[in-house]
Amino acid sequence: MFLFVLLFMGACTTTSADDLMVAETQKIAEEATLPLIQLEYVHKKHTLSFELSQIDSVPASANSSTVFQAASLSKPVFAYIVLRMLDKGSIDLDAPVATYTDVDRFENKEWAWRITPRMVLSHRTGLYNWAAGPSGDAWPTSKISFLYEPDSIFSYSGEAFAFLQRAVENIEGKSLQEIAEREVFVPFDMPNTSYGWKENYTLIAADGYNREGGNAGKYRYARESSAYTLRTSAKEYSRFIKNALIDGVGLKPETHRLMLTPTGVAQRNKIERPYDKQITWGLGIGIEHNEELGDIYHHWGDNGNFKALFVIAPKVEKYLVYFTNSRKGHDIIDELLPVYFHNTKPLTLSEWISNDDFGY
Repeated sequence: MFLFVLLFMGACTTTSADDLMVAETQKIAEEATLPLIQLEYVHKKHTLSFELSQIDSVPASANSSTVFQAASLSKPVFAYIVLRMLDKGSIDLDAPVATYTDVDRFENKEWAWRITPRMVLSHRTGLYNWAAGPSGDAWPTSKISFLYEPDSIFSYSGEAFAFLQRAVENIEGKSLQEIAEREVFVPFDMPNTSYGWKENYTLIAADGYNREGGNAGKYRYARESSAYTLRTSAKEYSRFIKNALIDGVGLKPETHRLMLTPTGVAQRNKIERPYDKQITWGLGIGIEHNEELGDIYHHWGDNGNFKALFVIAPKVEKYLVYFTNSRKGHDIIDELLPVYFHNTKPLTLSEWISNDDFGY
């Protein structure tokens, strides 16, 4: 399995340093018993892209074409779409989201009217992560309640993204997928990326595996969600990172800077934890200041049996995105990142992710 992948990569002009990074990644993934890991790493103009299998029954694709659930890596794509709308004048970041859609499901409608797109993208709405399981039959009519007063504290919320998604779809008169195709997937050459199910996913989408190694299947979600239903590959998501997040293609320079500007400490549940003070949030993206790497931009994805992460370090002109189809996919962060970024201390984002307590 490993030799096959290296042979494919050799056709893409790899270096001995690349081979060492791939070998170290293979070792880390094998120790974690991850069925698949798919990764793309970019340093200046050099790109390393590969997919590795650790289980004979789950072979790696020959051209890194397997599609994974991106989970919350869905959110930066949606944030970019909203900022594109801002530049076009079709949405106001500081107008109530309720200007564009209803608040029927909210228990506290007065507070619901205070939620703005800026609060949604910076996770300051005060909402729970979800009112109910977002893929369940009960979710569309579930009552939405608040953990905190809007704009008072960081409160990570997929429910808030769903609220803003309804507003965006109303403004555009199109579905999330149709909007994303126009604004992101077509311009950035992402043909196998989608918020909804594509027919070819039957063949190219990865199955997810639980912590015991049991196959939990591909899972087909009931509805498109800006918060978690994106499926993609490392190569395609890397194009989004490069174009949208790093170069700001399609955004005004001031809007691109706004996306990457901290809005406040990402401290959750009013419990002071040392690592929270190192994490801030922009608009749709996490930010950490690191003594070695400078400001780094990141987002993780967690759909249970699928884990993903991207890290951008502009100071050293590097970024990385990886996908796994295992519930253990975030166990490797502290070992994997130094292979590529050469940081001597673990990044705070690892502890922050591993101690998440978002819930419903």
